[in-house]
Amino acid sequence: MLTALGHAVVYAVLAGVLLVVAYYVLDLVTPGHLGSHLRGVDERGEESVHAASRSAGVVTGAWLISNAAVLFTAIWTNGETDLGWALAWTLAFGALGIVLNAVMFFVIEAITPGDLRRIVTSAGPVRPLAYVAAAVALSTGAIVCASIA
Repeated sequence: MLTALGHAVVYAVLAGVLLVVAYYVLDLVTPGHLGSHLRGVDERGEESVHAASRSAGVVTGAWLISNAAVLFTAIWTNGETDLGWALAWTLAFGALGIVLNAVMFFVIEAITPGDLRRIVTSAGPVRPLAYVAAAVALSTGAIVCASIA
């Protein structure tokens, strides 16, 4: 049992690190500071519910769920193998999921009207294009999951 608990801790740490990386990659592909858009920081640096981007919240949530699903699938599928191989699979597919989500974000931006990155981080209610970006992130994660299983 202690071995299984130790493996769980190692998987959780690796998955946590990869989810933080996924968040920062989304932060890099969107203008400004993603955390400020999520918290609703106005031009004076004060938090305001009116300055929050609900679109950024939807896209960030979908992005993290997508990447977590990939990590879950990699761990679930390879958990019975040697811990080293299972961690390698988790790291490889986790990184692939992050990269593919970033690529697909730019693809959606290229094929839809407007500036997706600006729309996603604009304050106010959720914009329809944010739902599209969120759906693409979830779809990308599902496709990577299917390739693992």
